[in-house]
Amino acid sequence: MADKSENCDHNCSSCSEECKSRDFHVNLHEGSTVKKVIGIVSGKGGVGKSLVTGLLASKMNKKGYRTAILDADITGPSIPSMFGVVDEKATGNDQTINPVTTDKGIQLMSMNFLLEHENDPVIWRGPIIAGAVKQFWTDVMWDNVDFMFVDMPPGTGDVPLTVFQSLPVDGIIVVSSPQQLVRVIVEKAVNMAKTMNIPIIGLVENMSYVKCPDCGKKIKIFGESNIENVAKVYALPVLARIPIEESMSKAVDAGDIESIDEGYIDAAVEVIEKL
Repeated sequence: MADKSENCDHNCSSCSEECKSRDFHVNLHEGSTVKKVIGIVSGKGGVGKSLVTGLLASKMNKKGYRTAILDADITGPSIPSMFGVVDEKATGNDQTINPVTTDKGIQLMSMNFLLEHENDPVIWRGPIIAGAVKQFWTDVMWDNVDFMFVDMPPGTGDVPLTVFQSLPVDGIIVVSSPQQLVRVIVEKAVNMAKTMNIPIIGLVENMSYVKCPDCGKKIKIFGESNIENVAKVYALPVLARIPIEESMSKAVDAGDIESIDEGYIDAAVEVIEKL
């Protein structure tokens, strides 16, 4: 039977379907196994959502779990570059796509693995982009994955909606930065998840501070953080505060995110392990 959500224009006021009573979940590829799905979201771009995704997948992999990343940021993928696999291409046939595997064994699927050149633009409308995200779930052979992290594009549009409706998301982590203007954007992402009954694991603040190399003092270049206020309002834990750090930036730029072994996200990892 065709999935009725394929024709959904998200205009609920003109729709006679009872969406809350229907299951839009699509089936995982036959032969694949994915035990837990964690979405990494942000209300706006540029706050480090992909960095947090990469750090979490790497840390969980180092702890012995089989991890994977589904890169749902179809038009702006950065996961391949972070893991140093920009020249890799996905293989497969008409029925199956095989993910690219990193040196440390993390399974990745990104739009860039399907393009002839990594800098080719993806000029698609929302429904087609959303369909590609679903295909990354239904057509890719995910090999016995304990934890899959879904790196989502910013905002509350087609792709987050598709992921929340189509994939069995066990929880999301909302990524923020300290600026005051980000607060309302974060609240939009939190409220979208609550509206769709998606569990919120907690908040992560990126670019939280810079540590002085001489005295060790934490310098808050974006001013005082607002994340505690948001966390209090929504009764959510703050899982991590990640600083701006030159060594971490260099590792990411070099495609070597798997070498980063800082403890900034350890608390988030502990919570995810208990899911």
